[in-house]
Amino acid sequence: MVTINSINREIIDCVRCKRLVSYTRLVGKNKVRRYSNEEYWAKPVTGFGDTDANLLIIGLAPGAHGANRTGRLFTGDHSGQWLMKALYEIGFSNIPSSISAKDGLILKNVFITSCLRCAPPSNKPLNSELVNCSNYLVKELEILKKVKVVITLGHIAFQTYCKINNLKKLQFYHLAKYRINDKHLIVSYHPSRQNTNTYRLTWEMWLDVFKLTKSIL
Repeated sequence: MVTINSINREIIDCVRCKRLVSYTRLVGKNKVRRYSNEEYWAKPVTGFGDTDANLLIIGLAPGAHGANRTGRLFTGDHSGQWLMKALYEIGFSNIPSSISAKDGLILKNVFITSCLRCAPPSNKPLNSELVNCSNYLVKELEILKKVKVVITLGHIAFQTYCKINNLKKLQFYHLAKYRINDKHLIVSYHPSRQNTNTYRLTWEMWLDVFKLTKSIL
């Protein structure tokens, strides 16, 4: 029987993409100064949250010094802080931050995952790596039977979700909303430092994603 726990074990043990395995381990060994005293996770990172959730959030990949360090998606980096602050403001989490895997964060009616499970060099995965990882997302979608809204963060997450669901002719733009059978798909820019620092994604734009989600749920 396939469960979230069995999927997670399979993800953590995965070594299919040699480039990613080498990179995540190298980053964990050659730490940046500010985290020099910490032990990096340096392995594939699983999804986490409420398995009975109505909301599924799909990101790109673990951050090299974020989830690759902490072992939990959107934890310990800029994107994670933006995500958790928004989830807290709208009522989807119990605290407004995501610092470590032991910080007491509890997601409410939300499950968070990614289309790639290892940190890619320069945040640029190869297509073959995305294909290798896509089966894990397919399995999670089969388990998360109560999902009503899916939020994809960034173009690659959007493309990946469309591909595994054979969705064609959907356009990528911020706050796009599509009805797909029994689910709603909401499209967002990724809350990366590059997007937020250049104001491609403002806080108001970001919060609108979760206000729209809340209105549907």
